[in-house]
Amino acid sequence: MDDTTTYKPKNILITGAAGFIASHVANRLIRSYPDYKIVVLDKLDYCSDLKNLDPSFSSPNFKFVKGDIASDDLVNYLLITENIDTIMHFAAQTHVDNSFGNSFEFTKNNIYGTHVLLEACKVTGQIRRFIHVSTDEVYGETDEDAAVGNHEASQLLPTNPYSATKAGAEMLVMAYGRSYGLPVITTRGNNVYGPNQFPEKMIPKFILLAMSGKPLPIHGDGSNVRSYLYCEDVAEAFEVVLHKGEIGHVYNIGTKRERRVIDVARDICKLFGKDPESSIQFVENRPFNDQRYFLDDQKLKKLGWQERTTWEDGLKKTMDWYTQNPEWWGDVSGALLPHPRMLMMPGGRLSDGSSEKKDASSNTVQTFTVVTPKGGGSGDKASLKFLIYGKTGWLGGLLGKLCEKQGITYEYGKGRLEDRASLVADIRSIKPTHVFNAAGLTGRPNVDWCESHKPETIRVNVAGTLTLADVCRENDLLMMNFATGCIFEYDAAHPEGSGIGFKEEDKPNFFGSFYSKTKAMVEELLREYDNVCTLRVRMPISSDLNNPRNFITKISRYNKVVDIPNSMTILDELLPISIEMAKRNLRGIWNFTNPGVVSHNEILEMYTNYIEPGFKWSNFTLEEQAKVIVAARSNNEMDGSKLSKEFPEMLPIKESLIKYVFEPNKRT
Repeated sequence: MDDTTTYKPKNILITGAAGFIASHVANRLIRSYPDYKIVVLDKLDYCSDLKNLDPSFSSPNFKFVKGDIASDDLVNYLLITENIDTIMHFAAQTHVDNSFGNSFEFTKNNIYGTHVLLEACKVTGQIRRFIHVSTDEVYGETDEDAAVGNHEASQLLPTNPYSATKAGAEMLVMAYGRSYGLPVITTRGNNVYGPNQFPEKMIPKFILLAMSGKPLPIHGDGSNVRSYLYCEDVAEAFEVVLHKGEIGHVYNIGTKRERRVIDVARDICKLFGKDPESSIQFVENRPFNDQRYFLDDQKLKKLGWQERTTWEDGLKKTMDWYTQNPEWWGDVSGALLPHPRMLMMPGGRLSDGSSEKKDASSNTVQTFTVVTPKGGGSGDKASLKFLIYGKTGWLGGLLGKLCEKQGITYEYGKGRLEDRASLVADIRSIKPTHVFNAAGLTGRPNVDWCESHKPETIRVNVAGTLTLADVCRENDLLMMNFATGCIFEYDAAHPEGSGIGFKEEDKPNFFGSFYSKTKAMVEELLREYDNVCTLRVRMPISSDLNNPRNFITKISRYNKVVDIPNSMTILDELLPISIEMAKRNLRGIWNFTNPGVVSHNEILEMYTNYIEPGFKWSNFTLEEQAKVIVAARSNNEMDGSKLSKEFPEMLPIKESLIKYVFEPNKRT
């Protein structure tokens, strides 16, 4: 293509340019073309940072606007007031692992956000180029033995929620090109790596883990093949597409150099002088992990682009940058997990504030208060705000103390669960990111009370919980709901001592107490709400042995106890996990107990060893117990594998008891 057909933009809007790839593109264009005005629109999500644009802030041809592409008013306003003639659309949720847990957020960002931009282009009628940034993942898996890569006309066969939303966005772009004559160009790129990349992605994650001497987790067996391009080469590719790309065309940005995931990990180990055998850890695979993406890159090469950076040079440059900037992203421990679920609230994560302060004094930053769709919460403590119900209850009180300890803003709800208007008022005035329901009637002093107070028990445990779930759903809020595992009892399929526990999907089989009946009923109904995370607590225990609700306190004061193994919940260990679950936006039902079972006698033996050496107790049978209680009690083992998979560091019940309860209370 000769220079007579080269496109010359005037005012470019780059979406998502505080993120990884787009920041390299924006910085390059601002540096190389002082006569182009570049306007950046970014909502500063968890994986973007104003610091990524540091090289550009002093340039007169640069302007930053904080806002969401999903706000049609803002997008229309910007196109008109900044006289935009070119859009380079990078903004998207991109992390595959996140898409398995938070797929609606991907639809909102990647499809709806793109649709808003396209509609604004149609309405304003002034756009001369719309470059839509897609991904090689829309092609789906390439055969392992394929010698020829996917070319631009290949069928789109996405395999995960992320790539499906990118394919959906592409269809919209194509449709607006055909129906309204919008001058669209689409790119589909291989994996990109380099400085500034948020460490949920593999290469920066492995580098940061290697820097801190931790194992490198590999999904599956590490045989999956990927192609990697260095970020500056990719920025140059976008420069070529901007100036020489043909309207209506698709361009693959790819490389023929492929690497297995295991080899990438080994190369990083080598750079850090570590032994791969002891440094690499194989973990559970993704729900679906494409074996290979392979692109045909000839079309872009014909426009004059080629890859310049060798793998060895690019990896070394990347490692050097992370070792010199270890604190660039702040606390990223959640991203370094083998399977991060880090989806944050739109606009939730800012940089450390240094670039915010610096830019506020110049004219380069414009911040719009834009109504953005509420997301599933944030991992950034400053942007978290919990609304907790159950202030006077045991769990509710402990949750408040935990929030104080972790620096998380929280307020207790003033409304009563069964009074819908009061719950709506709470949410309007507090504006929480998450709601925790630790309110519920368990009876005073025990579940026998519920047998003679059935209407009150229904009002709170059923009507109240459902009302709160419904109000949260209306307000796009995740509700963390503390429920109970006392809805099961040992049966023929789950015999005592067998190690076969009740799973999350099992139907309740214990209705011996009215309390358990109401809890089983409400759990079943809550399955219809996709905004609820139900945590089945059992026989809760904490390190506070003066608390009368503590299971250990209870049984150490009884004259006689039954001796049956049960699943139990060590609150000191598991309540912080409930906060982490909220941050990870987890939903559905979870057995919220430590792995394994422990019997009453085993606990009382520990109590004797650690707390009260001369303590004596005696046992009685279930039949004898039945004579002194009004309502039957549930005994069961819960299957803890789902929670253990998400939190592999969680301790088995007996170890947890010793670490969190008996050691801290040990009498010397």
